[in-house]
Amino acid sequence: MSKIVDIQVPAIGDFVKVPVIEILANPGDAIEAEQSLITLESDKATMEVPAPHSGTLIELTVKEGDELSEGDVIGKMEIAGEDDQAAETPAVEVEKEEVEAKEVDSEQVPAAAVSSSKPESESAPTTTELAPPDRPFAELSKPASDVPHASPGVRKLARELGIGLEGITGTGRKGRITDEDLSAAIKARMSGGGPGLAVAAPPAVDFASFGPIETVALSRIKKISGPALHRNWVSIPHVTQFGEADITEMEDFRQAQKDVAAKAGTKMTPVVFIIKAVVASLKAFPHFNASLTADGSSLIQKHYFHIGVAVDTPGGLVVPVLRDCDQKGFLELAQELTELSERAREGKLSAEEMKGGCFTISSLGGIGGTEFTPIINAPELAILGVSKAQVKPIWDGEDFEPRLMLPLSLSYDHRVIDGADAARFVTHLASQLEDLRRLLM
Repeated sequence: MSKIVDIQVPAIGDFVKVPVIEILANPGDAIEAEQSLITLESDKATMEVPAPHSGTLIELTVKEGDELSEGDVIGKMEIAGEDDQAAETPAVEVEKEEVEAKEVDSEQVPAAAVSSSKPESESAPTTTELAPPDRPFAELSKPASDVPHASPGVRKLARELGIGLEGITGTGRKGRITDEDLSAAIKARMSGGGPGLAVAAPPAVDFASFGPIETVALSRIKKISGPALHRNWVSIPHVTQFGEADITEMEDFRQAQKDVAAKAGTKMTPVVFIIKAVVASLKAFPHFNASLTADGSSLIQKHYFHIGVAVDTPGGLVVPVLRDCDQKGFLELAQELTELSERAREGKLSAEEMKGGCFTISSLGGIGGTEFTPIINAPELAILGVSKAQVKPIWDGEDFEPRLMLPLSLSYDHRVIDGADAARFVTHLASQLEDLRRLLM
């Protein structure tokens, strides 16, 4: 004969007065064992309270907003059975694990097997004993196979850090995500690996439906640099400081040295002067000439001055590195820059010639534009963008004078460099370019 049993809130650890956020069944519904009836939400986990047996739901005595604790009766259901043992079976027994401060483990465990006693005769009815289910609840109203297994403490930390547990491989029992697994995933994503750097997939568009198209393969350089640029952009908090340098006197000097450079078989471009000015500024602000350690807790201070210069080639941008720029004069730097730039355009640079940079200069002055936000070339901490110089009327205290002004754009890693220091760096850099005598001191 059928029995009427109470439905109770199972063991939920140390939680009390957990609010009901959703009702998942209605009176009169046919209910399977362990089918979710209501959803509770604590500050550590979302939990679904399952039915203790299969049967018919008679009533639910709770509503959304009610607060419940372990053992509270939430309703009644009618179950079929011939011995009182089934009706007296505890509603739910929850498997507990010691996780952090003994938090309840939200891991899902397969339902208990149903055992049957052997009939004593062919005419004897088969008696089925309902074993208490050992899966406590389903999280987030997802199928069991879709829910990452992790303790509430791990889930709470992941929520606070804005990190999804999907995609993290658990090394704990039954694939459970542990503290160590989460920490490893965070480190991998900070260093450029793992799904934390992924973005939503672009929409699938049939471009041919709008008109004629052609598919053109990316150059080898762009295929290599694209993922690195993406990694740097999403993993480094970029800020860009803008400024201007009065290079009127510098340009006059450069023009006067054209013949000297030509006799040496090279060209004296503005970039040569910018390299020397950058080195002087790196010496004045040593933390710009550094890189973060892999764990982000320390700086690796560099006592050498290797400057990368972005070169526009038919295949895309490459960045050869001029080494020990503090130990070389203008002509020597000009010769080295000319040689490296030519070899870059011919695709003859070696991998070693593009490694070891401390700071990068990206100059668009020969093309145009006013200012831009260059992407930091990790593991460097800053990059200088240089745009086309323009003659502007500048007030000298008595009158406006035409001055050649060079736009500067300094992108920097805000984890290490503050805005005030970036402004000081740009100001110092501009002062070096405005008076070349400072570069000789």
